[in-house]
Amino acid sequence: MLKHLTAAALLLLFISCNQPEQKSRMPKQYTIQQLYNNLSVGAAGFNSDESKVLINNNSTGIYNIYELNIADTAVKPLTTSAKESFFAIDYLPGTEKFIYSADQGGNENSHLYLKSKTDTGATDITPWAGSANNFYGWSDDKTALYITSNQRNPQVFDLWKIDTATWKASLLYENDSAYDIAGISKSEKYIGLNKSITTDKNELYLYDRDTKTSKRLSNGHEANWGLQAMEKNDSILYYTTNDGNEFSYLVKYNINSGKADKIYEDKWDVAGMSLSDHEKYHTIFINDDGKNKVLLFDHASGKEISFPEIKDGDVQGIIISPSEKNLLLSVGSSTSPGNLYAYNIQGKKLKQLTSTLNKEIDENDLVKAEVVRFKSFDGKEIPAIYYKPLQASAGNKVGALVWVHGGPGGQSRIGFSNAIQYLVNHGYAVLAVNNRGSSGYGKTFYKMDNKDHGNADLKDCVWGKKWLAEQDYIDSNAIGIYGGSYGGCMVLNAICSYPDEFKVGVDLFGVANWLRTLRSIPPYWESFRKALYEEMGDPNTSDSIHLKEASPLYNYQKITKPLIVFQGLNDVRVLPVESDEIVEGVKKNGVPVEYVTYPDEGHGFVKKENQITTSEKTLAFLDKYLKPPTTAK
Repeated sequence: MLKHLTAAALLLLFISCNQPEQKSRMPKQYTIQQLYNNLSVGAAGFNSDESKVLINNNSTGIYNIYELNIADTAVKPLTTSAKESFFAIDYLPGTEKFIYSADQGGNENSHLYLKSKTDTGATDITPWAGSANNFYGWSDDKTALYITSNQRNPQVFDLWKIDTATWKASLLYENDSAYDIAGISKSEKYIGLNKSITTDKNELYLYDRDTKTSKRLSNGHEANWGLQAMEKNDSILYYTTNDGNEFSYLVKYNINSGKADKIYEDKWDVAGMSLSDHEKYHTIFINDDGKNKVLLFDHASGKEISFPEIKDGDVQGIIISPSEKNLLLSVGSSTSPGNLYAYNIQGKKLKQLTSTLNKEIDENDLVKAEVVRFKSFDGKEIPAIYYKPLQASAGNKVGALVWVHGGPGGQSRIGFSNAIQYLVNHGYAVLAVNNRGSSGYGKTFYKMDNKDHGNADLKDCVWGKKWLAEQDYIDSNAIGIYGGSYGGCMVLNAICSYPDEFKVGVDLFGVANWLRTLRSIPPYWESFRKALYEEMGDPNTSDSIHLKEASPLYNYQKITKPLIVFQGLNDVRVLPVESDEIVEGVKKNGVPVEYVTYPDEGHGFVKKENQITTSEKTLAFLDKYLKPPTTAK
């Protein structure tokens, strides 16, 4: 539910809304089990001889670790967890052992575990009760790993180094000032630090471990700054910033001279940059109003190196192998879950390693997302991702949902969603609105909702509903609203404030009481707490008046339309009491309300069984309360 958690990696594909009208046809309809038999796969890294890759997938219903053989694409299971999802981190360099991450029931207290292929057990290398721990990369000589951990103080993440010979942890940076760790140089001399001021402004510092002093690289302007990479020579680093600009660009900074040179910019945000192990290549990611644009460069010369374009594919991630000869690409689209590809740079050979779409599904029966734009209440143009059912026509009107992303400050993007494709396949149009305050559309657009949440940004969703109602193939009396986290709060506010606009609401772990939520921020969010208060409002000041007004719990009496609510009972971001109380309140209104809870989930549902239940119950709810009468001949 935070901007800074989503803004770095968000992708969006622009397709003009002036598309030729597609002829409607009835697609084959798929069961929820067929769609969720698609595979979700993530890549971690190459083994020593680069013949295999470490991955995780959810073929068993939750995520486990696997080893994929590049030669024949055979997949070998390395873990068999039946309760908690395991996420691959990397091979232990020079060995066949590997590291993975897992929490308990979605409580976000992730630990890192070391396991061999043959042993049944695993060793917790971060054995500190109640702590959250994150992998932060390998030392230059690959004999140690870095982690960030709040084991010393629950409110802050320190930077630690764990020696892989003894597995003893040593403290590299004690983070008593609640910074965000932004990077560490290969020599360990420099540590990058971010200090959040507001969600629109932060400061970037470079800490010298030898002199114990910090140098500010940012300039105090209202801008965001993000450290991207540091060269081994301890003299050059790279950061992105939107200082003096609507969109972020890439800067090369000389540590010794203090000289900063803009070296790459685009008409959209430069979302990230990374260096390969031996600095032969660097990559640049751009959030290009829709499709994620990924560029590969020879680092020394700055010359761009082409790699093959994959039809309808969106490159979502690149891992450059330690030898710098091979690439591991994660590629997705709106009609297929992401797949992995191996690419040999010198031989220019591309090989698909996975096939994640269930073979029972014809991809032609799924809907390609497109970007549309509509005018809001004040004439502001609002972008949205749109999925039109193939069976929709003027003679066969369909229902629709306004889909609201999390945040505040998230961004809906083109990418595969089992939940969306299931609803669209069964005859519901989905308009995923990127309301004002969403990231990816420039600094001005991003800050338009500050301390105005539940007002203009909510009106954008209402005007998205009006756009849907104007389409001749949509039943204007059969439009609902769907959202999770901050989007769930928007759902509740929508059916409170605009009861005549939306026929139903679907709320996934939505904030109901901002005063309580902002006062119960997890302790490890301390570095961002003040920035969030600057954007949302401080619940301990006069801002509490607006926050109460923006809290659906204080307006539940106005809810008159059917509602379904989903909640993970281990959620530490939106506490279960938020959903408990809104459901109890709506029941008092005599309004149909359904409530589904998961004792083994946190903020977001990871287990496939629970994802299936959520989609299945959502469709049944929509068919009961939203589905328009059939008019097809």
